[in-house]
Amino acid sequence: MLHPPSPVRAYDASNPRRRERALEDLATGFARWRLAWALARGDITHRYRGSVLGPLWLTISTAVMLASLGFLYAKLFGMEVGDYLPWLAASLIIWGMIAQVTTDATACLTSVEGVIRQMPLPYTVHALRVVFRNAVIAAHNLPLIAVVFAIYGVAPGWGVLLALPGLLIIAVGGFASSFLLGMLCARFRDIPPIVGSVMQLAFFVSPVMWKPDMVGEWAPLMPLNPFFAVMETVRGPLMGGAGSLLVWVMAVIWTALLVAVSWALFVRFRGRIAFWV
Repeated sequence: MLHPPSPVRAYDASNPRRRERALEDLATGFARWRLAWALARGDITHRYRGSVLGPLWLTISTAVMLASLGFLYAKLFGMEVGDYLPWLAASLIIWGMIAQVTTDATACLTSVEGVIRQMPLPYTVHALRVVFRNAVIAAHNLPLIAVVFAIYGVAPGWGVLLALPGLLIIAVGGFASSFLLGMLCARFRDIPPIVGSVMQLAFFVSPVMWKPDMVGEWAPLMPLNPFFAVMETVRGPLMGGAGSLLVWVMAVIWTALLVAVSWALFVRFRGRIAFWV
């Protein structure tokens, strides 16, 4: 049985319908989330092809780093290992999630330029692929927090469930970053090393290795740091506290700003991405 040919969409330059096309991209991309998940799993499998332990190398390397830095910096800061190491475990692993998804976002589109030029695949699929890939990586490291907590008798209680909205905030921010940084890095190829330098600087100025109370009267200003605000929405509940209301408000505000800027640029420049990669 012959099917009628698909209707050809006419493009009117005077009315490009950018917002409608961007919304269609999002809707179609989320409808194909299984494809993004399959591609993300394929990335992990390909990265560790031929390895005996596979992705467990991620867990082992993180555990070695925690043990090395935990005892060293506890001595340098004059703190008990039992107090400092659980904090460091939560901080480093959560920071690793944020930093890794940000770094991967810079290559969200340029790494799949062949696919973009040959297949009419929604750009949303590529952004979801970045989020899912980093979710798999995080799933190998997050259990280390529970192991360290069990060793040193840290029991966060039922308040730990508040970390789930924090993880959602990180996922939403990673998705928006994949669009924003993906487009910017496709257009300007010197941005990825700049992002790397910014993330390295942010690591030292954010309370990852050190605690916020170490800065004294500057501690109330910490939520102005977007990395601290987002990270604390997960770390706070894990450490037995819900996190202050200001931290949650600032985390939502920073994430909303990121989403707004990403959406505005995606609507405006979505039609040029194929020419940039």
